[in-house]
Amino acid sequence: MSAKRSTASVPDPATLAPEVKCSHCPGSRCCTYVTQAIDTPRKMADFDILLWQLAHQNVEIYQDEDGWYLTFLTACRFLQADGRCGIYETRPQICRDHSNDYCEFDADPADDFRHYFRTYEELDDYCRERFRNWDRRFEKWARKKDR
Repeated sequence: MSAKRSTASVPDPATLAPEVKCSHCPGSRCCTYVTQAIDTPRKMADFDILLWQLAHQNVEIYQDEDGWYLTFLTACRFLQADGRCGIYETRPQICRDHSNDYCEFDADPADDFRHYFRTYEELDDYCRERFRNWDRRFEKWARKKDR
């Protein structure tokens, strides 16, 4: 993970110009994860796959107004200890397109998530509420397989 900088004297993001904002962001938040859109889970089998993904370390899943996403909590390998980009001049286009006018430093994106699953147990609890036969899903799949 990235080197964490002290948050003791972090200025209010609203007072910073975009060109200096990143140098004050604790932990360089936008450079410490990768998010990938996924198909909207609908069936028990879809959620079972999500459980498998959450069984892995540093994986999270969320839903916001745009859909469902799988997140890998892993720092960019080019993130330097001081929070700067080690390949700034040749960084990928997605990094160039990322705006810090209003970003993770300003507000936690999770505040706007409809669902946010950080652990296997959180998603399993959700599935037990959503599907009344959740605990019997393996029996159902076994019967289908035997046919």
